[in-house]
Amino acid sequence: MKIESRTLDTKQHILDKYGFAYNFDRRVYFNRKSKKIISVQYAQDKDEKTLESAIRDETDGKEWKFYLNSGEPPEEVRREIEAALG
Repeated sequence: MKIESRTLDTKQHILDKYGFAYNFDRRVYFNRKSKKIISVQYAQDKDEKTLESAIRDETDGKEWKFYLNSGEPPEEVRREIEAALG
């Protein structure tokens, strides 16, 4: 339990460091500046190095980039989340 708790604390620190906020309704972390959305499940399942790599991944900043275990969300879900987050 201590290792898992420490790992989650480290991941939360990484998300905070890069300006991600948590959306309780959608259960995702998001960053409007980089236009990235990371699901809670993705953040929990990936190791710290993979999580940080996804966060630092270069995007064009024109469209939201989703990081989900299940791949890209359905178009309707994508539009809902994008509308809710701006």
